[in-house]
Amino acid sequence: MSFLTKENGSGKARHGGKVWQVREELLQALDLKDGAVVSFHHHLRNGDGVMNLILQGLQKQGVKGLTLMASSIFPVHGVLRPLLQDGTITNIITSYISGPLGEAVSRGELQGQILMQSHGGRARSILSGEIVVDAAFIAAPSADPMGNISGVNGKNACGALGYAMADAQKAKTVIAVTDEVVPYPNFPADITQDLVDGILVVESIGEKAGIVSGTTKVTKDPIGLKIARDTLEVMEATGLLKEGFSYQSGAGGISLAVTSSLRDYMREKGLVGSFASGGITGHLTQMLEEGLFRALYDVQCFDLQAIDSLKKNPAHLRMSASQYGNPSVSSVVEKLDLVILGATEIDVDFNVNVTTGADGVLMGGSGGHQDTASGSQVSIIVSKLLSSRLPFIRERVDCITTPGSVVDVLVTERGIAVNPNRQDLLEKLTAAGLPVKSIYALKQEAEALMGVPKAIQKTGRVIGHSQSRTGEILDEIYQVEVE
Repeated sequence: MSFLTKENGSGKARHGGKVWQVREELLQALDLKDGAVVSFHHHLRNGDGVMNLILQGLQKQGVKGLTLMASSIFPVHGVLRPLLQDGTITNIITSYISGPLGEAVSRGELQGQILMQSHGGRARSILSGEIVVDAAFIAAPSADPMGNISGVNGKNACGALGYAMADAQKAKTVIAVTDEVVPYPNFPADITQDLVDGILVVESIGEKAGIVSGTTKVTKDPIGLKIARDTLEVMEATGLLKEGFSYQSGAGGISLAVTSSLRDYMREKGLVGSFASGGITGHLTQMLEEGLFRALYDVQCFDLQAIDSLKKNPAHLRMSASQYGNPSVSSVVEKLDLVILGATEIDVDFNVNVTTGADGVLMGGSGGHQDTASGSQVSIIVSKLLSSRLPFIRERVDCITTPGSVVDVLVTERGIAVNPNRQDLLEKLTAAGLPVKSIYALKQEAEALMGVPKAIQKTGRVIGHSQSRTGEILDEIYQVEVE
């Protein structure tokens, strides 16, 4: 893609200690040129205010053709839609996008293209020099005058800053944007002063309450709870649910219900796991405090309870996105036994889509989905067979986010499907008496109830690509028809 480059900007000498009080003065001093690559992290999630603040400032300066490299994009960033339309932002690289910007890109308002990466793939591309970031703007809940950044101190503490670490290491210029300057030294530091070129002090970096956006509560739906119970039986049947096992789940309602059921199971069996990882929730921090896991590996906090745990508990460990899922290094996902993941849709080849919705509009992205499915011993997709009155299983997903080669099991309320590549799992689940069916049988059952869904109306214009964590293109993303 045109915005990828092999140039390596890692030789930039750092000179922390410069503190700016006015955004316009900082941006003038940076003198970013047309076509620059600018990066942001998403640890404040839907409470982030830094990306809007900086990009609107660059728009006022008249900078054009920017590549926005944001680890994730949320509805709060919808105010940036005019920057797509006027050419301030030409290309986007991200691991997740939802809200007005996702819709705008899908409708063809981005003049260039969007590249959808996994979290581990993003770290790989930055650290390898495949993508060179000209300026990284790091939302800092607290910073001292020399640039030490901590995610657990400050009124907008957001927890671990794992997704900003690659940017801090490799960007040509690194700016900490903070609303709380604290005395030197600021500790524990997620990003240290030797990686920071300057500090911009602003009135507010956002609102930490926005971290708890999306589905971060255990489902109360009886169907979802049945899926969670069946998933626990699948986990037990694999033989991996034993002393010292490792675990990760998503933050969706059914996935959290699996974690809740697992907690009860571990208590009953007297079982202690080695670690749980990923985006950390209060559910996992409770399990850590109860001694059910020896440690947590945290790349981002999903709720305020997790932030508090990270600050107080020495067994609650920070990790960078690279340590988490970079396929070019030894990463935590390679030590995972079991991972529980959601999906928008799955196809008969077990390819999973969490990037686009039923209308073809961008509304998500891999995040760590692809990384954990690839690294774990067993990856389990949990979902209702019928979602929003539409069959969950398709002949071919709209956009491949995670390839079927690394997806092992699908658990629905009407049965369990095992990837034919995993005959070992098929034998174990069948021997355990679980309701195993072929994915084709589940597809037919859903279509008998709801019919075959209509094809998504698209134009012929390719607006972007879904990328594998190792850098290959998995799928094309098309502009949808404007209604």
